[in-house]
Amino acid sequence: MQYPVARRAVQTMVREHQRLSAVVNGMTRFVALLSAGAPAPEPMLMRAMLCYIREYPEQVHHPKEDKYLFARLRSRTDGLDDVIDELEAQHVAGEARVRDLERALTRYELTGYSAAPALRTLVDEYAAFYSHHRRLEEEVILPAALRFLTAADWMELDEAFGANRDPFSGSEIEGEMDRLFSLIVSTVSESIQ
Repeated sequence: MQYPVARRAVQTMVREHQRLSAVVNGMTRFVALLSAGAPAPEPMLMRAMLCYIREYPEQVHHPKEDKYLFARLRSRTDGLDDVIDELEAQHVAGEARVRDLERALTRYELTGYSAAPALRTLVDEYAAFYSHHRRLEEEVILPAALRFLTAADWMELDEAFGANRDPFSGSEIEGEMDRLFSLIVSTVSESIQ
């Protein structure tokens, strides 16, 4: 989606959504391989994907959306309250879904192929959940933010989201998340060739 005003916070949020989408797509490929009985990467790859989701979107991205973006929108209009309520509830539900995925992965690691269908179901549900969440944010919330937020609001959002430790920038602090994402992408790519 193209945004008429290039706001640093919007660019950061969209970039982070794209990165999370790549990880979620990797999860769906992983469980599809398991379900098909095809050679699949080691379960550690799925564990790395879940670690990425827990450490970045759940700990950095979503809390900033709640604290800055959603709060500012609530102060400027009440026409989005229902959507913001839904998104905030999804942020809480997302953490629970990740825990459920971790448990299902552990069951798969302990019992083998018989646990693969349950894991696939949870991954497919998470992928649909995340897709709906992302669409609401990018098609409803971000355009509304561009319409309703003030220059002062944008300064605060740009500063808050600009301070996000981007796991893909390669700095020493962010290097661990960068290496994790690279491992995920390269391993998933190799396994589907």
